[in-house]
Amino acid sequence: MPERLGIIGSGTIACGLARLASAHGEIALYARSEASAERARDRLGEDCTAEVVTELEELSEATFIVEAVVEAADAKLEAYRQIDPLLGEDTILTSSTSSLSITALAESSLRADRFAGFHLFNPVERMKLIELVYPPSASEETRRRVQALCEALGKTGVEVLDTPGFVVNRLLFPYLFDAVRFMEQSGLEPSAIDTCMRSGAGHPLGPLALLDLVGIDVSIAIGESIGAEVPRRLYAMAEEGRLGRKVKAGFLDYG
Repeated sequence: MPERLGIIGSGTIACGLARLASAHGEIALYARSEASAERARDRLGEDCTAEVVTELEELSEATFIVEAVVEAADAKLEAYRQIDPLLGEDTILTSSTSSLSITALAESSLRADRFAGFHLFNPVERMKLIELVYPPSASEETRRRVQALCEALGKTGVEVLDTPGFVVNRLLFPYLFDAVRFMEQSGLEPSAIDTCMRSGAGHPLGPLALLDLVGIDVSIAIGESIGAEVPRRLYAMAEEGRLGRKVKAGFLDYG
């Protein structure tokens, strides 16, 4: 792998990237607490060589950073504020955001010419696409290195426009939300709808199981960011703590 990779975050995407990339080179993953670090180590498994750290200084030797914190601009900008003074001048900073403006994030960082969107898909080890989003300020060297890392990870990097939801989520989430509304109108069980879309449309995962996988809270945030009509059912589920597979309860039960 042409870069020393540092990952900020310890959630599903962060751990998936760490598992994948650890087979190709040096990886350090930052978790903000020891409890988060322990959960990340459990997710990564004993065979993963990625180092899990709780001090941002441990990422100072990285040449390529992927930020994968919660999908909120304030949280991401705070991460950039903390990490930037620790990084080398040529280190590239990227965000795995699925919906926020890359141009706005880049302008708020201190390395707008070395910034890019690096939108990975879950599960990271299996999904081949990475949506690449560049602010106008991104240098050609940044573009070259970002694309080279995609190739080193065995991924297909596709440059897309900096629009809400980029391409995949802009098209995907209205469909997922329609599935929720149809479930309520029809009275069908979530498993029945998912089976129809898997067996009849060839989808690897049904829409309701996919919402569970993404996370109900994350799905709400993406829907709001792209201006889609988010079903009330999702807000109710979030209030109840039924956030999907990560808590073993969503449209389906995973206990």
